[in-house]
Amino acid sequence: MARKKPIAALIYDFDGTLSPGNMQEFGFIQAVGKTPDEFWDMSHQVAKGQDASQILCYMKLMIDQAKKYGIALKRENFVSFGKNIELFDGVKEWFALINEYGLQHDVVVEHYINSSGQTEIIEGSPIGKEFKKIFACSYMYNEKGNAVWPAVAVDYTNKTQFLFKINKGIMSIRDSRKVNESQPEDEKPVPFTNMIYFGDGMTDIPCMKIVKMFGGNSIAVYPPAEKAAFAKESRSMLNDKRVNFICPADYRKDGEIYKVVTAIIDKIKSDSDYAVLQRLNSNRMKKAQSEPSKKKSK
Repeated sequence: MARKKPIAALIYDFDGTLSPGNMQEFGFIQAVGKTPDEFWDMSHQVAKGQDASQILCYMKLMIDQAKKYGIALKRENFVSFGKNIELFDGVKEWFALINEYGLQHDVVVEHYINSSGQTEIIEGSPIGKEFKKIFACSYMYNEKGNAVWPAVAVDYTNKTQFLFKINKGIMSIRDSRKVNESQPEDEKPVPFTNMIYFGDGMTDIPCMKIVKMFGGNSIAVYPPAEKAAFAKESRSMLNDKRVNFICPADYRKDGEIYKVVTAIIDKIKSDSDYAVLQRLNSNRMKKAQSEPSKKKSK
């Protein structure tokens, strides 16, 4: 029986991590005649006035503004907005690059999104097809195909549930049963030790801290062009032991992220080989111990 290759799960926030801005700022906000500052200020004021979820407020505001300006919010419209998303240097080539490294080192590399942005927009982005699963906000659609109500709203705390789903190989957002069932550690397809979480700020801290706490690796990234301000926040997360690494958001082969992630993949492979060696040794010793008793019984 062929040995299973270890899986390295690379889990990314999107806005500020793979892209230098919020995904709604690359088409939708302009379509409703607002500047990004105007739109987000409106959303924050609603959330503050109602003491409501900022995620639900921005999602409702998108529906309200689209209706006001006669824009049909169909799934295909959201997807089309994703085509214009800007990405950090090297992101488009990153997935093939790191997948190839994993292949060369007998490690299966899987990519996931864990974001408070929108699934439909991410799907339409230049990298939308690179992910095994996109865990993000999404809408319900009526019989005419128009967005009418949030189906999934992902904030900084409920992002953590998706780590446990990845850990157990559950790709359904709806599921709330299997994810809470007991499962032997050696049967979970993606151990936390094999997770690499990429985030850019305070809203990613719960996920980054959980991954690090359970033996995985968290990487705080910051825009290279604004190194001083963002590196300060990232350094704070490192000093507070919430992340393992801080890196500029440069995903090219000569960037620091590539060096860090390939080193982690090497460790995942080494740890997997070590665990296999331990099991083989343990099984051999158990077999050797049982053989004398078998001879005596004869």
